Amino acid sequence: MYTEQELREIVSRFELDSEADTIKAMGPGFINDTMIVSTRPDSDGHVSRYILQRKNHNVFPDVPGMMMNIDMVTGHLRRKVLEAGGDPDREVLKVIRRKPESITDAERQSKGHDLYYRDGHGNFWAMCLFIEGSVTYEKADSPALAYKGGEGIGKFQSMLADFTEPLNETIKGFHNIRWRFSQWEETLKRDAAGRAKDVAEEIGWIESRKDEMLAFWSLVENGTLPTRVTHNDTKISNILFNKEGNVLCVIDLDTCMSSTSLNDFGDAIRSYTNTGAEDDRDLGKVSMSMEMFKAYTAGYLSQRKSTLCRSEADNLAFSARYITFEQVLRFLMDYIDGDVYYKTAYPEHNLVRTRAQYRLLRSMEEQYAEMQAVVEELMKQD
Repeated sequence: MYTEQELREIVSRFELDSEADTIKAMGPGFINDTMIVSTRPDSDGHVSRYILQRKNHNVFPDVPGMMMNIDMVTGHLRRKVLEAGGDPDREVLKVIRRKPESITDAERQSKGHDLYYRDGHGNFWAMCLFIEGSVTYEKADSPALAYKGGEGIGKFQSMLADFTEPLNETIKGFHNIRWRFSQWEETLKRDAAGRAKDVAEEIGWIESRKDEMLAFWSLVENGTLPTRVTHNDTKISNILFNKEGNVLCVIDLDTCMSSTSLNDFGDAIRSYTNTGAEDDRDLGKVSMSMEMFKAYTAGYLSQRKSTLCRSEADNLAFSARYITFEQVLRFLMDYIDGDVYYKTAYPEHNLVRTRAQYRLLRSMEEQYAEMQAVVEELMKQD
């Protein structure tokens, strides 16, 4: 825990409009510790607010690289918004830089040194502007909201379709199924918790789909599916809306990297369309809602269609199966390994997650032809 004096010292390193007044915790902080900083009122009574975060360098080993990714992506987006006559401080996350006078000569030798502050405990801190009057949703509970979620991610990707700068790989092998399968082989060989013998059926689920998943990934490796900016955490709570319900911008850019943008679509479908819980014991409740799939895809393609190449459109529906399969694989690996990665509430929790995600995958497979038809029809619309 940091004292208020320590937090004020950290905040003082950044270029705020005026001196900080209050610093308050914001949200539960599952990965990063997040606080909201309010400045003292100016002569007109105006108060500026900022988000201060302690970046978790256990999850993100290369925080400087991560912050450079965010800076490059937001810089590109801000230029696009300005060209369109919009307000970049409301339509794009704004990174707050360090005060030049607070940066030591030693710090200047580090990459991205003005984008973060590293304190005496070795922790990394970053700031961004708080977007006033914004609204977030924890869950897309209607087709109308799913459409808006798709619109938000589609707009984000469309604006970045011509982004060509290389991004740092801040999480090794993220969504790379070839790398995941190498982990899988090691997990089975190790059998750390002695559980492999009890999940022969589940292991069979993985092995029977290995070839088709690797075939999809080979399209990324050989360039058939182009490398673009991926957000990698496309849940609806990472989209800000205005009070009228229109998309403002996408936030939480810590996981932005380079890969196929289909990963973002697939992960959104995995979360938006599930009629049950990710760890539902009652598999009868778990399926992919075609209504939600159609709504999200329609919203997404309303913004993204003109910047998708043919191979991306052809594989859009499959990406939902790919990402859901990857999650089945990761939950099962962690169960066999003895629950070392995901937090669990009871001994079989990861196995329950595995089976629930597999039921969702099976539902997608059963409806796959219709999913493809939906994409094809929407691609044809003006």
